[in-house]
Amino acid sequence: MDWMLWTFPTTVFFVVIAVLLAVMTLWEIWRPSVERRGWIIPMRTTRGDRLFIALMVSACLCIAWIIAIPISMWWLLLISVLLVIALLRWG
Repeated sequence: MDWMLWTFPTTVFFVVIAVLLAVMTLWEIWRPSVERRGWIIPMRTTRGDRLFIALMVSACLCIAWIIAIPISMWWLLLISVLLVIALLRWG
């Protein structure tokens, strides 16, 4: 992997996403999800749909944060985690 610059935060980021996808896959096999309509996302979605939407919104938020807000990324991490939890629970 010398052709890529793998810093510790980058490695953690991709490992967490891989683990999250593996856990969601096992959860879906163990207990298949049922489409439901949430109050945050006004359409019928499954757990996997809500996870994908949450990851995409978090990625866009990260880009906007880096461009517009020159303060610590730890706040962004907290906001992103809360956003993912809210979308998975009430999305």
